[in-house]
Amino acid sequence: MSTVDFSAWIGRRQESLDRISFNLVKRIAATLSEVAPQPGESLPPLWHWAFFQDPVAASELGPDGHPALGGFLPPAHNRNRMWAGSRIDFYQPLKVEADVTCVSTILNVEEKHGRTGSLLFVTVRHEFFQGGQLALQDEQDIVYREPSPPRLSNPEGTPASEWQQLIEPDATLLFRYSAVTFNGHRIHYDWPYVTETEGYPGLVVHGPLIATLNLRAFTQAHPTARLKRFSFRGIRPLISPKPFEVCGRLIGSDKAQVWARNQDGTAQIGEIEFSEGETQ
Repeated sequence: MSTVDFSAWIGRRQESLDRISFNLVKRIAATLSEVAPQPGESLPPLWHWAFFQDPVAASELGPDGHPALGGFLPPAHNRNRMWAGSRIDFYQPLKVEADVTCVSTILNVEEKHGRTGSLLFVTVRHEFFQGGQLALQDEQDIVYREPSPPRLSNPEGTPASEWQQLIEPDATLLFRYSAVTFNGHRIHYDWPYVTETEGYPGLVVHGPLIATLNLRAFTQAHPTARLKRFSFRGIRPLISPKPFEVCGRLIGSDKAQVWARNQDGTAQIGEIEFSEGETQ
């Protein structure tokens, strides 16, 4: 049980500037087998996760590949750090080659206790400003958990889907996504580490990658929808190279449910709010 007082971290704030570089956009597009938007065009939803990554020196990384002392976030203290979910509000699309300012604020740090032990939840709000206007808000839940056997199946069923896409998450896709998002977490590309140290049966598919593919499947099925809000949370990991599906269904004229699943059950669930209009 943790005895660390994390209250001093609440309210911590940092501001950073980045350019939505066309060169990096081309690499993201190649990773996802997409056509790259040109300078001045809109950045596809959730590609902003490849930007505003603080380049931490190798000497400052912990054994899992994350910053040893946490950087802007609280230190992990020998716990595994995972991205549990997000709530993203879309106001206007970010533009390729635009300068964007990101203001990050730690909203809450809370210790909880579950069946797998002590869990530390950190909620961070990222606000992205383009041309002085708020374009995107991304509120993320980061969880720090004590080392424990991973949950690899979920017996709960899912409703019938109205659209679905099959994804084959091979090691190259995971490695390239780690590269374009500057994500050093070794569970996504280091087979000996992820199997021998953290106890997974193979490389772990990134939660943000699953969310990106889930939202892409929705936008391809509904090309005139204007995104307003997307929320998602992880339930269990997906393991490469086992295929999985990203699926969804409408639950009203302006809402949709989405999920990712394979033969072992649901791995991630989400909800989309949108309005009908011209393609973004």
